[in-house]
Formats: sequence, structure tokens, C-alpha cells
Amino acid sequence: MSALPATRDSRAVKLRSVCIALSLLLAAPAFGAGQQSAAPGASTSANAADSDAVLAAMSAELARSKSQLKMDNLPAPYYVEYHVTDVQEFYAEATFGALRLSETSHTRSLRAVVRVGSYKQDSYGPGGQGVSDLAPLDSDQTALRRALWLATDRAYKSAAQALASKQANQTQFAGAQDFDDFSHAQPLQAVGPLAKFSVDAKPWTDLLVKSTALYSIDPKLNSLSATARFLVVNKYFVNSEGTVTRQGSEIDSLTLAASTQADDGMSLQRSPYFVAAKQSDLPSPDKFLAATSAMIGTLKALRDAPVAEEDYIGPVLFSPDAADDLVAAMIGGNVTGNRPNTGDSARTIGSFASSYKSRVLPTFLSAIDDPTMTAFQGQTLTGGYQVDDEGVRAQKVPLIENGLLNNYLVDRQPIRDLPDSNGHGRAALGQPPRPIISNLILQPSESLSPDDLKKKLIAMCRDQNKPYGYLAQTLLTSQSISGGGRGRGGAAVNVELVPVLLYRVYVNDGHEELVRGATFDQLDTRSLRGDIVAAGNDPLVDNRNGAIPTTVISPSLLFDELELRRSDNKNPKLPAYPAPQ
Repeated sequence: MSALPATRDSRAVKLRSVCIALSLLLAAPAFGAGQQSAAPGASTSANAADSDAVLAAMSAELARSKSQLKMDNLPAPYYVEYHVTDVQEFYAEATFGALRLSETSHTRSLRAVVRVGSYKQDSYGPGGQGVSDLAPLDSDQTALRRALWLATDRAYKSAAQALASKQANQTQFAGAQDFDDFSHAQPLQAVGPLAKFSVDAKPWTDLLVKSTALYSIDPKLNSLSATARFLVVNKYFVNSEGTVTRQGSEIDSLTLAASTQADDGMSLQRSPYFVAAKQSDLPSPDKFLAATSAMIGTLKALRDAPVAEEDYIGPVLFSPDAADDLVAAMIGGNVTGNRPNTGDSARTIGSFASSYKSRVLPTFLSAIDDPTMTAFQGQTLTGGYQVDDEGVRAQKVPLIENGLLNNYLVDRQPIRDLPDSNGHGRAALGQPPRPIISNLILQPSESLSPDDLKKKLIAMCRDQNKPYGYLAQTLLTSQSISGGGRGRGGAAVNVELVPVLLYRVYVNDGHEELVRGATFDQLDTRSLRGDIVAAGNDPLVDNRNGAIPTTVISPSLLFDELELRRSDNKNPKLPAYPAPQ
């Protein structure tokens, strides 16, 4: 990943009967009444929803399901929800100065969820998390409603079986669950504007070709590729509580990837990326070409760099780029309130499962997650939204205050002590929602400039009679899966942070020397709690283009004691003969 600023390594069909059904849904939600509200900046009029053929079809079919969905000998559903997600995407890839792929796609998917039972105990869980399928691309009312009808039928039958299985499973455990299976939520109408898809492909494909043609700078490169991905997503949601939402978003990215080998065979790689909420916020062609040249230069420098042979225990400074990865993995991965398996007494899963109301960071550090933010210090953020994927208004959540973990991110599946959603139920395409970060920000109450942090690093090394300390500028995040499934969190995920650009900072004159082949030993959440001694005033925005877009913002972080050792990875052999010229 790069330390460059702002980077990180239809037919409208309108049927009068459908409009009437939608108006009735907006006016009087069935399956329990509640006060309705609107999200900021969204239209709340029935006319705005009536004019959208997709929302109208969803609402009309939902009204029909509520009145007719009941089979003999099966309980009637108490809750139904529909999702439709419309995705338009441009993707292009070039390698070694040649275009390899350029395509535009348009897909639309739907998801139907039927819950049987009650808010206290229902069918949601393994086998009962809904049904996903492709949906018609045009806005034909009958076609879309038939697709929803079929998905609803399958979801209902699966839900009935899932509830029976859940009830049988819970008889194995003593004591009643002290929180509901599904939390109540205030009905919400938030019909926002649709995001528009517009891409002029040629300038971007030309840029990818031109950037990857720079492989000629370094004949020892094993790979050099560049990609462009522009994504427009429009989400539609209705449920039987009376919630109707529509929201559009855009996420655009440029990515570089290159690899080489040192003379001893060690594999070396870089993968800087740039992610923004609109195309105009991506780097200019000149800046992207400069980033490509810089990446190639660092790979050459890594080939020539000495191997970190020694075992080191001492101060380590993380640049904002590296700190973003650290915060994402160690904090972002552990503040989500994922319910553990039935019979597990833990509040949630992850390294912070038993840390509620306990200290997880030094007292001068706090962390918030705020999906309502759209920009930070002039940079657009991709992790934000107004309404989550369960129809709950987005909320700013103070997670860690003066070092104490006071909250988790929660969706509509409650956990102990947190019975209500705080608007963080988010879903990847076609998948059930789960709690996940949006815009996660680490905030120091006291901070130092980058120069002062380096001076403090050197002073700490001098006090410990060390000739140098370490500066981690860029990390590579590696994940592995272990153990069995655990609730909605799935299998346990082990995250390893591997330094890619790691420098020795010498005490005598402060000069920096690039090294390779080192890895952290026992870098975990205990290190966050006990070893961070200072933070910088240099926060960096890290927009992340994953299956669910997120943003992490962190300043530099100085640790007083971390362990580094030589990696035990085996070096592959060099190519048998030179690359073609």
C-alpha cells in the first residue's frame, strides 16, 4: 500500500393499483404499528416512492404476502422484508502495457427474508436467513413481483423448518436467552436520489496501459498490473413494519500491483490503491503514473535491501498508512457485536468479547464509528450511508472513550446488554447483513508532529542502548481461517500484519535504512492496550473497496516495545531464464 495522500496500498412502469398498495403501506404498516420517520435529506412523500417502479413492485408484492402468506400446519410469518440491489460496473485491467480486460456490466439481485415466530424467538439463523436470486433488469412489474413471490415462498418454507430446528437445539441448554432474537425498529421512509452511472472508458483504459508500460523501467519485475473499477449501487428495501428506503452510492478505485524477487529468491510485492466516492477524486493521470514509478522504485530498493536477520524487541513507529491497517484489523475487526453460537455465554466474538467496559487502548486514545460522515479534511469517505441494510437510520457510535470499550456496533440481532440496533447492519451483495464498521476514526486527545514522533522513537532507542529503532511505513494484511463456525461471524479469522516497507531508524544521525524479510511476533490487541505511548497529528483517510465499503482513519502510532523477527517463509527459486525484452 502506498503512503501517498488519499490512497491506500430503465423503463418506468406505473400502475395505479401498485401505487395505491404502496400508499397504503406507507400510511399504515401492518404487523404492528409505529411512528414513522425520515432520514435527513431523503424524500418522504408517497409520490416519490410511487414514481419508482422497483419500489412500487416490491411494496405491492409485500402487501400481498402479508395478506396471503400462510400454509396449513405452519405458523404465519410475523415479519417480511425485501431487498433489491441494482449494480452497474465498469472494470478494466492492463498488464505489461497491454489491455487485458475492459467490460461494463449491469446486474440486479433480490433477497427475501421471512421470519416465523416472534421478536423474542424466531426462525432467523442457519437455514432461515432468507433467499437470494437474480432479478429482472428492466422495471417490468409482473416479472419483478413473480421473482419476489417465488423467493418469498422458498424463504417461508425454510423459515418454518429453521424455527423448529432452533427450538430443538435450544432445549439442550439450560436457562432462557435474556435478549430477543430480533430487535424492534422504528418504521422509516427514506427515498433518496438514485446514483447515476456514467463512465468514459477510453481515458481510463489508456491510463492503465500507459502505467503498466512502465515495466520497462525495471526488467526484473515479475508482474505489473493496473485496474480501474467504477461501481454504482442503488439499494431498495421494504419491510412489513412500514419501512421503505432507497439509496444510491458510487465507489471508484484504481489499483496497482507488482512483484519481483531478490537475488536470494525472496518474493517482494507492492499493491497501492486509490479509492474515492466519485471519479473526480481519484488521482490525475500524472499522479497515477508517478505512483506507478514510485512503486517500481521501492521494489528495486527492496531487492537491494538487506535482510532483517536479527530478533528485535523495542520501539516501533507506524506511519499513518501502516496504522490504518493496524486499526482496521485490531479494532475494526473486534468492535462488531456478532452473537456467538447458542450455549456460548460470551457477549460477542473476537478479541474484545470480554472487554466490555474495560480498557483496550491507552487513555489518550478514543475511537468512533460514524456512517453519517461524507468527508474528512476535504476527502470524500466511502464507508458512509444514511440508512443501513436493515432499514435502520445510521448512527454515530462512540466505541472507545479514553481507552475504555463502551460500545459495540450492533445490527437488529441483539447481544447481551445491547438490545437495539445502532444502524450498523450491512450486507454484501446477496448476503445477510451483519455488524461492520463504516467510517472508523481513531482520535488521540494529545498528539505529536511526525518529526517529534521520530525524535521520540530515537530517544527511546537511545535510552535502551539500541543502535536503531524501526519505522513501519506500509503493511500487508494476511488473513487465515481457523476453528469451526461461530455464529454470524463465521469461522475465527486470524489476521497477520506483515511489514512491506520497513525502515531502521538509526540513533546516531536519524537516517533510515530499508530492510526486508521481517515479520511481527505477537502483535495483537494486548499490544494496543499496553504498548502504544504516542500518536501523531497526521490522520490518513483509508477508503477500502471490499465487498462492503469501509473507511479507516488513523494517525501515526508509536509503540514502546514490539517484537520483530526474520520471516520463516521459504524463498521460491528465481525464473530459469530472463524475461523477454
